[in-house]
Amino acid sequence: MSVQKYFTEENKLQITNAIRVAETNTSGEIRVHIEKFCKGNALDRATYIFEKLEMHKTKLRNGVLFYVAFEDRKFAILGDVGINMKVSDNFWEEITNDVVFKFKEKKYADGIADGVIKAGEQLKEHFPYQSDDVNELSDEISFDEKL
Repeated sequence: MSVQKYFTEENKLQITNAIRVAETNTSGEIRVHIEKFCKGNALDRATYIFEKLEMHKTKLRNGVLFYVAFEDRKFAILGDVGINMKVSDNFWEEITNDVVFKFKEKKYADGIADGVIKAGEQLKEHFPYQSDDVNELSDEISFDEKL
């Protein structure tokens, strides 16, 4: 059974709307990938998914992936090299803590959506929205567990 069963259409819309709102503040590109299981380290899996979703192909290398392995209760945020060259090592730590806190309250969509909005606010400082900005990556959640 697919992990999508844990997210209503309203939940999915809440998350995709958060991505759209966040991206109005920044030229950064944000994606959310949710799957059931993660064998091994969540950050390693996020790195693999990041590449499979071709997030490394943005013009400014400023893509961000929110990765969730729902059944295994694993979560990671991964920023591309363009972001990581400009921010501190613990740049995603506060957002990660906030998302995990919401997850513990079983508020999964709220946690992801809030984290995405906060990521957009933080990215705005380093990658402000440009008038000629193009949405380079899909705002839809990816659930493909076969990646």
